[in-house]
Amino acid sequence: MKSKIAAAFAAVLTLGAASAFAANPFVDVPTDSWAYKSVVELADAGVIQGVDGSYFQGERNITRYEAAEMTAKAMAHMDKASVEQRALINKLADEYADELNSLGVRVSNLEKKVGNVKLTGDARVRYRYQQGSKENDDSWDYRVRLRATAKVNDKTTVKYGLSTDSIAFSDNETASSDNGDVYTDRAEVETKLGNFKINAGRTDKYVMGNAYGLNYGDVFDRAQLQYKNDNFAVTAGYGKFKINGSDKTFAGDDDKGIDGVKTGYGEIEGFFGNGSKVGVYYNDFSRAGGKNRGDSFMGDDLWGAYVSYNFGSKWNLLVNYEKVNLTNGYKTINNDDNGNLWIAQLTYGKAIKSQPGTWSAWVEYLNVEDGAYLGGSTNSWRFDKKALGNIESWGVGGSYVVAKNAQFNVYQTFASKWKDNKKNAADPEEQTRAEFVFAF
Repeated sequence: MKSKIAAAFAAVLTLGAASAFAANPFVDVPTDSWAYKSVVELADAGVIQGVDGSYFQGERNITRYEAAEMTAKAMAHMDKASVEQRALINKLADEYADELNSLGVRVSNLEKKVGNVKLTGDARVRYRYQQGSKENDDSWDYRVRLRATAKVNDKTTVKYGLSTDSIAFSDNETASSDNGDVYTDRAEVETKLGNFKINAGRTDKYVMGNAYGLNYGDVFDRAQLQYKNDNFAVTAGYGKFKINGSDKTFAGDDDKGIDGVKTGYGEIEGFFGNGSKVGVYYNDFSRAGGKNRGDSFMGDDLWGAYVSYNFGSKWNLLVNYEKVNLTNGYKTINNDDNGNLWIAQLTYGKAIKSQPGTWSAWVEYLNVEDGAYLGGSTNSWRFDKKALGNIESWGVGGSYVVAKNAQFNVYQTFASKWKDNKKNAADPEEQTRAEFVFAF
């Protein structure tokens, strides 16, 4: 494998990137070897370093990360490559996309050199069930999304996306609306100026604070400015929540409250060498609600904090806190004018869609006071929106990549109960969800 990739990269690098008279740095590559010229040119260009600086070990199988490093270095020479050679490196970049991202190499740097537009997408087949829910007749549904990314120049990218509603198999109508519309869920322009990034338009998923996202995870129209370096990021923006029917099943009337609400927001995040991060964030909502639940949106403002900590090579712990201040005149069942939530999720492993056999498993805990959930489409897998306030609940789940770009996910709640149960109501029913997601 190593020799084949090396020879392929050499075809690009010999277009002028390396010297034909460079010295051979490897004692185990004789001058009469068929790969001698390619290996020397690659070493001179810095694409390969060998083992211990002296041995090429051409019979050794390289790791995916070594192949990704070679791909990243070859990307720097794309301007000298032919159309066929660019296609080769583009294929390798797609294969090692996750490793390249881990190495801090943006595949978009390659995309801009092999074509102005890249098309991707995904399809999801999903099953959801909750005892006693009237929506169980629509437990099976599917959704298809298409994505287009176009490079305007070195600094500006245009992103556009289309999505279907979640369409139920039961009667070929949608599980989330009445007509199965295809709608625009992404239409934005992104410009980078040094460490600054400007986004304007519609994004397909806005998550408050980049944390767990219990309060929102759907379409968002925005204008946003971000400064980011290796150590921290500061983000400020203004936008409007726009639920387009993508996931309203099991939600009741709660989605109606947040749709169209505007918010100004700010975030400060810190990053650490092992991939851990910490952040604080604030949202100031601009639409007031009435005194009775269901009238309209009840949130005044929200602030939160999160920690995502990696320990060992495969463990991650996410802890998220939010406090929601409610509009004047609205009181929770405990006669408060605010609600708090705590969420913790412990994950082992990582399911990488390009690597069959990779998997992850997790357990989570939710403690959500009445009033802390604002209503609407969340970033959580939990689907009964009517049971997300005034609740204490556990969940487990996992993901497994069954084939390249084909992933299976399963989720289950347990030990769910109302936090305050003055009326002695029955505890909320447990939820089950399973899905296949195919990327293309």
